[in-house]
Amino acid sequence: MFLLAFNVNAQGPEAKPKRKYKVVLDAGHGGKDHGTRGAVLREKDVVLKVTLKVGEYLETLTDNIEVIYIRKTDEYSHPAERAKLANEKEADLYVSIHANAMPPGNSHIFGTETYVMGTKNEGRNFEVAKRENSVILLEENYEEIYQGFDPNSPEVNIMFEIMQEAYQENSIFLAQTVEEQFDKRAGRKSRGVKQSSLWVLWNTAMPSVLIELGYLTNPDEEKDLGSKKVQDYLASAIFRSVRDYFKYVESTEN
Repeated sequence: MFLLAFNVNAQGPEAKPKRKYKVVLDAGHGGKDHGTRGAVLREKDVVLKVTLKVGEYLETLTDNIEVIYIRKTDEYSHPAERAKLANEKEADLYVSIHANAMPPGNSHIFGTETYVMGTKNEGRNFEVAKRENSVILLEENYEEIYQGFDPNSPEVNIMFEIMQEAYQENSIFLAQTVEEQFDKRAGRKSRGVKQSSLWVLWNTAMPSVLIELGYLTNPDEEKDLGSKKVQDYLASAIFRSVRDYFKYVESTEN
């Protein structure tokens, strides 16, 4: 009779540990920087509520995504520090959340937009870049901090375009996913993916997007953006986009 010996401690091939990802959530503006505003709402307040909700979804509904917040309260952090934090944390993704505005006489304009780094600064794209970059001028020594960057200049230094080129494909994938989610799942009007020379996107060494949730200068959209229900829809759309983005990254790495 033969006895077969089994090693009860024997194990099969070790399971590959699940990769962890880091995403920086940046609620635009804050503190002394109110951002744009509508008749009632201020950008800094709306985007903070949506950003915190995105973070809550990511923290409770995923097990492989670490959330890093630029701010969780009404505090000011200048763009150089936002990008620096993301780079120091070696984040895998940077998501900056904002609300939009139009000059008087254009209150009929509404809808979401998602920006990636680019040099196509014609027309409206340049106006958005100037407005979002203008916070730089709040700094007393902004010329030193931002290395001579002029937020009012239409000229773009080519070195920044080269810096972001490595991340462009993934940034565009995320931006497209966000806009699809806004349109098909959140019921918002999508104005599409745009490119512009936004300072904070230039200086983050990772795929990055800047999301405009809608126009506070449109009375109907301002009312929507003040609604907790709509804020939840927008936050869940961004959450799904980030989740699906990392699934896409994993599929390309395997």
